[in-house]
Parts: sequence; C-alpha cells; structure tokens
Amino acid sequence: MSDLQALREKYLAQIEAAEDEAAVEKVRIAALGKKGEISLKMRTLGKMSPEERRTVGAALNALRDEIDAAIRARREALADAALAKRLEKEWLDVTLPARPRPAGTVHPVSQVTEEIVAIFAELGFSVAEGPQVESDWYNFDALNIPPHHPARQEFDTFYMHRAEGDDRPPHVLRTHTSPVQIRAMEAHGAPIRIIAPGRVYRSDYDQTHTPMFHQVEGLAIDRDISMANLKWTLEEFCRAFFEVDHVELRFRASHFPFTEPSAEVDIRCSWEGGQLKVGEGDDWMEILGSGMVHPKVLEAGGIDPNEWQGFAFGLGIDRLAMLKYGIPDLRSFFESDLRWLKHYGFAALDIPTLHGGLGR
Repeated sequence: MSDLQALREKYLAQIEAAEDEAAVEKVRIAALGKKGEISLKMRTLGKMSPEERRTVGAALNALRDEIDAAIRARREALADAALAKRLEKEWLDVTLPARPRPAGTVHPVSQVTEEIVAIFAELGFSVAEGPQVESDWYNFDALNIPPHHPARQEFDTFYMHRAEGDDRPPHVLRTHTSPVQIRAMEAHGAPIRIIAPGRVYRSDYDQTHTPMFHQVEGLAIDRDISMANLKWTLEEFCRAFFEVDHVELRFRASHFPFTEPSAEVDIRCSWEGGQLKVGEGDDWMEILGSGMVHPKVLEAGGIDPNEWQGFAFGLGIDRLAMLKYGIPDLRSFFESDLRWLKHYGFAALDIPTLHGGLGR
C-alpha cells in the first residue's frame, strides 16, 4: 500500500504544479490514461487473491477518484485564473450611461400622409387602398378617359409587358389613385366618403416631378352633394393642414375626364423672403384639381347617377410636404440622403392629431 501512497503524493504534487491545461492533461494521461500507472495497477487485480483484490481494489479506486477530482479542480482553478486575468484588461463600468444610438426619422411623405388622414378622418372620410399595378379598365376606361387621351400614351404611362400573342390591353403602373374610387364604389356602393392615399407612377423627372410620387384622392357620394360641399371640405382641410385660421380658395374652370364640372383650386398666399404664408397676400397658388363626379364614372362604379351624385378631388402629397415644410426639390424625397432625412424627418412620436397639433 506504500507504493499507492507514493503514487498519490507524486501525482497530487504534479497536478498542483501544473501551470496550464496542457500540463494538467499530461499528468492525467500519465496517471489515468490507458497506459497510466494507476490504470496499469488496476489491471493487476485479476492476479490477486479475493482478499487482496478487495483491499487493494478499494484503495486503487479511492486513489483514482482522488486524482481525477484533483485534476478537475486544477482545471477549474486555471480557468478561473485565466478569466480573472482577462477581466483585469477587459473591464466595463456598468454604471456608466449607455452610448447614444442613432435614431431614424419618419419621412416627410409618411408624416404628411398621416396628417392628411387625420384631418379627413375628422371630416368623416375613411381610408381606401388598391393595387399599384392596375388594369387598363380601372386606370382609364372606368374613369371616362378616352383612348386618344395623352395620359394613355407611353411617354406618360408605364405599361406592363404582355406575352407575344396576348392581345389583352396591358396592365399599367397606376398613374393616379382614382382607380381606388371605382373599386370602393363597386365594393360599398353609395353613400360613401373615402380618401385613397398611395404611390402613383408617371414617366416624368425634374425638380417638381419624379417617376414615382404620392397622391391622395377624395370621393364623397350622396343624394344631395354639391360643389358647395366640395368647397367647404377643401377649405376645412386647408385650414387644418396649414394650421391657419383663415384660407381663401379660388376655383377656376378646368377639364378632367372623370369630373363634370371640373375646377382647379388655388389658394391665396404670399411669398415673403422666400417663405410661404397661406391665407394672406396677393398671390395665388394652385394646389389641387376637383369637380363633381362624372355620371359615366358613377355608372362604372355600379352607382345610378340618376339617384346619386358626388364630388372628387386629388392632392399631391409630396408637393404639399414641400409647401408646408419648405423643401425645395422633389427629387430629394427619394435620394435616401441621411443628412436630408435627419433635417426634414420627424421623430417617431410626432403623431399628427388635430387636437395635439400637426407636424412639428
């Protein structure tokens, strides 16, 4: 048994002296590996008498367990020491304030769209949506736009590809959100009051035009609606949107295929020092087109024009944003310049309401 005691002292000393994981593993192999000293002694138990086997076997098992426990403890001690050494270099003061993280902003188009929706919601209008890829019928025919109209030419409209031999009229990227009015009339009938904000597409690009921009169409149909209702609605909208007490609108006779009579709407304003002021001054600025819904458009939407009538109007969301927030170039809306977005963008919690205030 003295030789077992010698083995115990030998390996415990080596384990204690091991300075890294490799040294600990070397000691383990020498003691407990397949050819380790303790393992070889375990193999001699079969040659002993039963009484010796019980005594020596118990002692060997105890020695093996002790050495194994010492190896595990040494490994944990080395790991703890390595971690402590690393933490001395890589420390962090958790009481310090967090590093500032850049926050994104709400795009002016999104903000102005929400402002418009909030205003018309107070006036009793609901929001309607439709597809951006439209059929030729919804985009043109149902809106009383004749085949020879310039808007149906390829220099103005993006047409989708048709397979060779397919003679159906090609679909288009919608040129206005007016097709949503037809779809809403088909789905809900009359009476109806909706606005239809969304993306539209036209083949144009300069300081005040882009191939993709945003519009909102308005539609109200009932039995006794007149141009007077249209005028009041637009005045209330402009008053709320531009946040002024008084506005003056001027209706000029115009022509749109989908309304009769039709009118361009100007708002009284002034430009002092390059700043727009609405409701005062001697200048007039065109802001939208409007009119009474054409009977053929009502029929296309499944509504009897002999019983119902209504008004419609269309606003350019991007241009309204430019006017209200002093943005000079429409193309900047779509260039993804982070500096521009930081300057003109809105905080996520700037939710527009009529009571809490629109915009900034």
